[in-house]
Amino acid sequence: MLGQDILGRLTGGRITLDDTIGQVKDTLGSLAVLHRAGLLHFPRVDHSIGTIVAAGKYGPFAGAVHAQAQRGLDAVALVDEAGDTTYQELEARSNALVRAWQRDGVVPGSVMGIMARNHRGLVLTMLASAKLGVRLVMMNTGFGARQLVDVATREEVATFVFDSEFADVAAALPDDVRRYVSWVDDEVPGIPTLEEAIDGLDGSSLPAPEVFGGFVLLTSGTTGTPKGAPRGRTSPFASAQFLDRVPLRPGQTMLMAAPAFHGTGVSQFALALALGQTVVMMRRFSPVDALSLVEQHGANVLVVVPTMLQRILDLGRDKIAEYDTSSLKIVFCAGSSLSPDLCRRTTEAFGHVLHNLYGSTECAVATVATPEDIHRAPGTAGRPPVTCRVVLFDEAGNRITEPNVPGRIFVASGLSFSGYTDGRDKERIDGMLSIGDIGHWDENGLLFVDGRDDDMIVSGGENVYPLEVENLLAEREDVLDAAVVGVPDPEFGQRLRAFVVPSPDSARDAEDIKAFVKSGLARYKVPRDVVFLDELPRNATGKLLRRVLMEMEVPGADGPESEYTAAQG
Repeated sequence: MLGQDILGRLTGGRITLDDTIGQVKDTLGSLAVLHRAGLLHFPRVDHSIGTIVAAGKYGPFAGAVHAQAQRGLDAVALVDEAGDTTYQELEARSNALVRAWQRDGVVPGSVMGIMARNHRGLVLTMLASAKLGVRLVMMNTGFGARQLVDVATREEVATFVFDSEFADVAAALPDDVRRYVSWVDDEVPGIPTLEEAIDGLDGSSLPAPEVFGGFVLLTSGTTGTPKGAPRGRTSPFASAQFLDRVPLRPGQTMLMAAPAFHGTGVSQFALALALGQTVVMMRRFSPVDALSLVEQHGANVLVVVPTMLQRILDLGRDKIAEYDTSSLKIVFCAGSSLSPDLCRRTTEAFGHVLHNLYGSTECAVATVATPEDIHRAPGTAGRPPVTCRVVLFDEAGNRITEPNVPGRIFVASGLSFSGYTDGRDKERIDGMLSIGDIGHWDENGLLFVDGRDDDMIVSGGENVYPLEVENLLAEREDVLDAAVVGVPDPEFGQRLRAFVVPSPDSARDAEDIKAFVKSGLARYKVPRDVVFLDELPRNATGKLLRRVLMEMEVPGADGPESEYTAAQG
């Protein structure tokens, strides 16, 4: 029944014999993966059943902590700037927070928002909201007041939890929104902290909520107000798609550098709790601090988004070598494409430990590239793990199976969402969800992402995907970061403009950069303009804000384009 339920979601309710056979294979494959990872306990099947039951009642975060506490695990669950917290303490304190919110009038079925960095206040809110049956909206810490108000209004947020550094942004919410402070750098007058709310309250077990709360992840919002992608109950087998190609195991220590409100962080945090790991949370990222924490805690797993990984590697080999990172077995990176150069540099610095997950907020997982995949083909997005399907379609909706032919990427996954909170949806074909990218398979069945389908630049009748040019520019030692966009051109319709973050010793020679691209790619892929910047505009999760670059006013850009070079900053 469970397999048929998952199958129904994957096929939109149209279950065929071939589908059923495939799903049985997926279910058996998931069981094998979960057993290998240590989530199916033999002969202590009661432990596995307890975890599944708890996840069904409370969701992946509160369910995992509850199950670990029930079986008596008293290991350290969380390390942040305030110290260590065990699984038992998280269970008791989140129970007390539920009672505080019940006392204050927070009701099951209502909606709560949180705008917080990585720390215990965020975790307690995630646990307590699930135990109370409240839907939790994970706000981006980069939001301004207008974005916050727009999202909170659409999602009908009645209670808001925030770090004190975001007090000015939170002040834009309506007066009738109940508020709590999750981390205090500066006192916020008149608003209780979570610790104050908990003080003196009972931390004993609570009955399961009458309604399932779930949580809402927000899209990156690089072109407007972020959309809400809700996550309700999921199959207990769904975590196998992460564990199939990433060797997360019980007893490991995970350094969570990626923001936990983002799909990258939230997925790995849920797995860490289910596995009984210790999670070290970075409230604010710095590359040196990340290396220091790996050494201090003997971290086996580092969770990052690509811009974080790049900043670590940009420290240089000598600086990285000052820290003992020999404990690292997994560098888990997701959020956007990794250039071949970044893959190679990671391997040189840390060995064969890089795992690159490709997916989206809406579909969760599409493919995972293992260190072996990356060694064979740097820059690949890898292969679909168990329970995931990836299909390329041409513009007419026909499946593409031959290698090196680009197509639109569609995904089916047990963790795919069912639609945005505002009623809209992504395009679907045969029950498969559009991820919004163009990609191709190579001869070995590895997926490569060519770029966003809406980022394609048509210049003089030729199609150009910026990612190809950006990856080439990233190979230069004097280029720290690069982005390519299309801008209007009266002759060609669009022309390519490259924005380059140069290294300190760069000559900032635009003609040399153009010649470099011309030596590696077709002539029509050579940027006509080169603009030097101190940094590229990105949001809090490292997503490139291409629209900002496209709309940026560049003095002199209407001059002779073949000769034009601009330097800024």
